[in-house]
Amino acid sequence: MIKAEQRMRDDKAPQPKKKHNESRTLHVSSSQPSTPSSDLPIKANYDSSHLTIGAGVAIFHLASSSVVVCRHSVDRYWFLPKGRRDAGEDTAHGAEREGFEESGFRNRLLPIPITHRQPSPHNASASILSPFVCEPVWTQLLPQSRSVQYLLFWYIAETVPPEVEASMNLTPTSTQSSSEAYQAPPRYPQHLTLTQRIALEPEGYEPLHHEGTATNAEETLYESHLLPIETALKKLEGTVSADVVRRGWEAICLRREMEDNNSE
Repeated sequence: MIKAEQRMRDDKAPQPKKKHNESRTLHVSSSQPSTPSSDLPIKANYDSSHLTIGAGVAIFHLASSSVVVCRHSVDRYWFLPKGRRDAGEDTAHGAEREGFEESGFRNRLLPIPITHRQPSPHNASASILSPFVCEPVWTQLLPQSRSVQYLLFWYIAETVPPEVEASMNLTPTSTQSSSEAYQAPPRYPQHLTLTQRIALEPEGYEPLHHEGTATNAEETLYESHLLPIETALKKLEGTVSADVVRRGWEAICLRREMEDNNSE
């Protein structure tokens, strides 16, 4: 987690105006100003004492076309959950954990079709290669202080299905620390389509929200809300976080379309 005053202005940028249509289950009509653009490449060097690595996440509930957005109850700004990864922790897992701690929603990264520059595994057979990946949709370089650089990766995730939620122990004992209490959910199954995933929930199911997941005094001031995509985009308007939501949702809709076409 970075300080509140840094969080409020860390990703200011204009947003896109776009309308996106999908099937009944994955439908949203969004309108935003212009899309933020990537900065030019830079050359910079930071030793370990001057670099902080963090990760954030947009957590979607597929069946209701909604996304988790947090609000600071004192300073009254809206944001997506994010924070520093723990030492030795995988950055993607850190995004899931921070998403849970700051919002109270158990989540797991969702493989999506996005344009990226990472190579495919050299030893992977063609049969297991997938167009869907769990790569950051945005990366930010933010000054944490006058001498410390903050490197922040943004991922796309989903709320976990009821069966996964029920299988996990979410009641830590008084002797457990917050890190011991957190349990990483299983990965999204490789061959599970979005249609099959949505069918794992009964109609009208609402993802379970857990209380008391904050790990420090600042996080206890955070509220979390499961909002329709359009509403979330308006709350986050003018930030890179808004484009994280927009890109994530468009990629989810594209994945659904690709899977539907393959099933015909």
